[in-house]
Amino acid sequence: MGKVFRNLGRREWSLLGFSAIFIVLQVWLELTMPDYMQEITMLVQTPGSEMPQILRAGGMMLLCALGSLASSVIVSIIVARVATNFGAILRWRLFSRVQDFSMEEIGRFSTASLITRSTNDIMQVQMVIVMGLQVMVKAPITAIWAIGKISTKNWQWTLSTGTAVVLLLLLIGTAMVIVLPRFKKMQKLTDDLNRVTRENLNGIRVVRAYNAESYQQNKFAEANSNLTENHLYTQRIMATMMPNIQLIMNGLSLSIYWIGAYLINAAGMMEKGLLFANMVTYLSYAMQVVMSFMMLVIIFIMLPRASVSAKRINEVLDTKPKVLDGSRTEGQTVGEVEFRNVSFSYPDAEEPVIRNISFHAKKGQTVAFIGATGSGKSTVINLIPRFYDATQGLVLVDGVDVREYKQEALRNKIGYVSQKAVLFSGTIASNVAYGDNGRSPASSEEILHAVNTAQAGDFVAEKADGCDSFVAQGGTNYSGGQKQRISIARAIARKPEIFIFDDSFSALDYRTDRILRKSLETECKDATKLIVAQRIGTIRDADQIIVLEEGEIAGKGTHAELMASCEVYRQIAYSQLSKEELE
Repeated sequence: MGKVFRNLGRREWSLLGFSAIFIVLQVWLELTMPDYMQEITMLVQTPGSEMPQILRAGGMMLLCALGSLASSVIVSIIVARVATNFGAILRWRLFSRVQDFSMEEIGRFSTASLITRSTNDIMQVQMVIVMGLQVMVKAPITAIWAIGKISTKNWQWTLSTGTAVVLLLLLIGTAMVIVLPRFKKMQKLTDDLNRVTRENLNGIRVVRAYNAESYQQNKFAEANSNLTENHLYTQRIMATMMPNIQLIMNGLSLSIYWIGAYLINAAGMMEKGLLFANMVTYLSYAMQVVMSFMMLVIIFIMLPRASVSAKRINEVLDTKPKVLDGSRTEGQTVGEVEFRNVSFSYPDAEEPVIRNISFHAKKGQTVAFIGATGSGKSTVINLIPRFYDATQGLVLVDGVDVREYKQEALRNKIGYVSQKAVLFSGTIASNVAYGDNGRSPASSEEILHAVNTAQAGDFVAEKADGCDSFVAQGGTNYSGGQKQRISIARAIARKPEIFIFDDSFSALDYRTDRILRKSLETECKDATKLIVAQRIGTIRDADQIIVLEEGEIAGKGTHAELMASCEVYRQIAYSQLSKEELE
């Protein structure tokens, strides 16, 4: 738990130190009030006492109460500020660390878990600071100070208070032993609930198309029920704490009064007044001790869950990305991609996904990849922008190993269009001009040119706001083909050296596919194009076609060469087009 607080800045630590001074002041004022109460009690019982003396003591009690209130308000303001800043710092560092993760680290944690850690877990730690920090400092100081004041009063009263404290510790310790394992389980169950909810929202069209609402409801109900039952179990245990503490507190009050009555009855006339005043004072101090432990119960309720949350936050912050920056920003050539005997295995996989892949794409060339589903096409091109690093062999961009580049510099060379078209909430223009490619932002003319090159100009022009038309989160207000063309326009607007199209033409009709590729050849003729496709028509004009089968190269060459020499390619071709169309 303490490790996560290392993220507090020097300013926050200074504020916490400042708040600790006011906490000590608050405790001193609260523990001074019983002394004035004892003085008033003695004055009331002493013949000849004057009212100004009583009013003076009462006025001092009132000042102590007001001072305690002021100190408490100041501490609350400071702690709230520190907690808010701390939450902002943690969220920023978590987000920045996740931004640095490769796909391997993101897959290890899962998206749902990373969202929970960035929101719910940080909130748990924040609550400990807001509510707990005051109590964690105040309660021990109050308890120790109050015990020190009462330890010299009377051994019988001290014994009764000590017995109450021991009972409180046993009660709290037993409850913690029972509920701590459940608190540790709480955040994992929250992850599961987030995962199910996220899957349902992302796949809502499929859920409705297959009438699977009841299945999803049952799935959610199970995750929700597990979290609810776990939460109810911990709350039932913790709910028994306050009544039991109240019972111990009332028992302590009765024992003090009973012992006091016995002592006063046995004392002489001169000592009775002093004993009565001591009893009233002692009861106030004893209640302060018990109240301190009651405050600690609040912490013991929050601390286990917050401790688990802090551990989960630290797991993310302590995870070092495997894809690390090099030092180079430029290559030896421009627009070249080369693979030399490249193999790659996903983490914990038994077999490599691709093996001994070698090819060379020169500037301006179009290199296409085709093969059956699961043959490793997307894996090959994902090694170029370093979403993963090759297990064996070399991946070269512009004659330099990609691991020697700064990641930002490497990706500035690339215009990447993913297999699933991804749009962000905003406008068409903000999506096309998205990102930083190391140059000045795309102008309105460049955005429009990219849109027209990607064959998106027709449907964009039909919209009232043109390129400023609204795009919903995920681009849900556009069709699959429209989203793909906007994604392609985004890559074109970067003016990259290398285009990577990961099956990015699949949602386009054959006519639009052909026109778009022809437009790319004209407008982006100097850029190297790497295309993953399932359709022969999309790649037949490529300068080089690489046929993959079970992670290995089954053939390499032009369309005509592969039709003559590669059986795998011929089978794919004849499954899509007739012999006459191919000729």
